[in-house]
Amino acid sequence: MRAIAAYEPLPIDDPASLRDVDVPEPEPRPTDVVIRVEAVSVNPVDVKKRAGGYGRSQTDSEPRVLGYDGAGTVVSAGPEVEGLEPGDEVWWSGDATRAGSNADLQAVDHRIVALKPSSVGFADAASLPLTALTAWETMFDHLRLNREDSGTLLIVGGAGGVGSVLTQLASRLTALRVIATASRDESRDWCLRMGADAVADHRDLLASARQLAPHGLEYVFSSYTPGNIGAYASLLKPFGHVVSIDGTDESLLPLFAKSATIHWEYMFARARYDAWDIAEQRRILDAVADLVDRGEITTTATERIDDFSAAGLREAHRLVESGSMIGKVVVHR
Repeated sequence: MRAIAAYEPLPIDDPASLRDVDVPEPEPRPTDVVIRVEAVSVNPVDVKKRAGGYGRSQTDSEPRVLGYDGAGTVVSAGPEVEGLEPGDEVWWSGDATRAGSNADLQAVDHRIVALKPSSVGFADAASLPLTALTAWETMFDHLRLNREDSGTLLIVGGAGGVGSVLTQLASRLTALRVIATASRDESRDWCLRMGADAVADHRDLLASARQLAPHGLEYVFSSYTPGNIGAYASLLKPFGHVVSIDGTDESLLPLFAKSATIHWEYMFARARYDAWDIAEQRRILDAVADLVDRGEITTTATERIDDFSAAGLREAHRLVESGSMIGKVVVHR
C-alpha cells in the first residue's frame, strides 16, 4: 500500500523529510479494525517525531509512518472486535507505538475507535480526535469537573488545536469562566468565537491574566509550560491545579507555597500501556461526536490540503512548525 514516511530527522523544507513509499499492508491484531484512511490532521507530536524527538536516534534509518488523527472507513474487523464492522465511518487518534494514519490503511485497536459524527465529512472530523481526547481528559480525568463547577480556567495557547476544543468544552459543559491566551488579533477573535469569556495576551501573561482575574485562578491549562511555572504560581489560588501537555524540566517549587497540584496530560497513555480502561477513549469520542452532531462543538479545521501525499503532508508540517497556526490543518484525499 502507499504511505508517507519519515526516514531520518530532516528540516521540513528538505524534500526527503517525508517521502511517498510502498509498504506492506498492516497485519492486524485480533482486537484491531483495519481502516481506509480518508483524512488526517497534523499535530505537534507529528512534527516532533519527524524532526527526531521522542527518542528517535539520529542514525535510525527505518521508515516511520506518522499520523495520530484520522477519519476513514472500516474495511475489516478482527475476531475480538465489538461494536464496529466493515463500512462504518469512524474517527480515532491512534497508538503512538504503532504505525500511524499517513497511509492508505491503518490497523487500530477497536477500543480507541468510534463512529465519526454524522453531520461532518472526513476532513472536518479528522481535525478533532487527539485534541478532543486531550481536552476531555484534562477536564474530567485530571480536574474532575462537572456542570456545576465554577471558578476561572486559564487556557494558555487558546487558539491552538487543544485550546480550541478545551475552550468549547469548558464553556458548554461547566460553569467555569474561561480566559484564553493569544497574541494576535486573528487568534484573539478565534478564541472568542470558540467561547472564551476573555482573552489575555500571552506575551505578557502574568500582568494580562492578573488584570482579568485579580483574585486569582483555580485552574490553568498549559500548552507552553517551560518558563511559565512562576507565572502560574503567582496567578493560582491556594490548592489550584495546572494541567500541562508539554511538560517542563524547570523547578516546580514555586507551586509548593500554594499547595498546588500539577498534572501531566498525555493522551496516548491508555493505548501505550493497554490500560484497563482503554475503551474509555471510544466512549469519549462517542460523547464528542454527539456534541458535534448537536452543534455544541464545532470543527477546528482552518486549513484543508487536498493532497494526501508527501508533498501535502510536508506543507501541513510546515504550517504547524510556523507557530502561527490557528486551529488545525487537515490533509485529505
